[in-house]
Amino acid sequence: MRYVYLTFILIVVAVVSVLGFRGTKFTKPPIEVFDDMDHMPKYQPQAESAFFADGRVDRLPVPNTVARGTFIENEFMATGKVDGAFANGFPIAVDNAAMERGQERYNIYCTVCHGATGDGAGRTADYGMTAIANLTAAPYTDMKDGEIFHYIGHGSRSGRMYGYKEKLSVEDRWKVVLYVRALQRAANGSVNDLTPATKEELGL
Repeated sequence: MRYVYLTFILIVVAVVSVLGFRGTKFTKPPIEVFDDMDHMPKYQPQAESAFFADGRVDRLPVPNTVARGTFIENEFMATGKVDGAFANGFPIAVDNAAMERGQERYNIYCTVCHGATGDGAGRTADYGMTAIANLTAAPYTDMKDGEIFHYIGHGSRSGRMYGYKEKLSVEDRWKVVLYVRALQRAANGSVNDLTPATKEELGL
């Protein structure tokens, strides 16, 4: 029986000497008894492929692909459209918290070009950038809420403004629209916008 134990110990020592302990870091490629599919045929990123007509391994997403976890069933909430046409309204709660969040996001992403008041006199104008949209004037004051939402996410038709859908969530884009509407109201407000009680208080 003693020889059985000695033989077993020698076998264990031999196996450990050749294969090492589990988790051991090797300076040379270890002996692979089971390769666990490490060497199966596969394409590498940005490699060539004879299978596809354009010769590229990397493929563009299928048109209209929606990333997992980002699908929003409400068409207006997701696109600013109802039955395929831009529409007015807000699919989020309109309150002070939403307005403050919209102001914060606007100041981070929009003020540099459109200015703090939305008049297009942002910092970039000081460096010679021209044709910056004045959000407080037409045609932007006449745009549907959904259309402004669309341009925030996808950029302008002229290409001068890039979209921010990767930086601003759907909810935050709507909150920026809400704040832009507040800027427009502030720039174009009149006495007629006051409530009767406020007019009476001011003696108007």
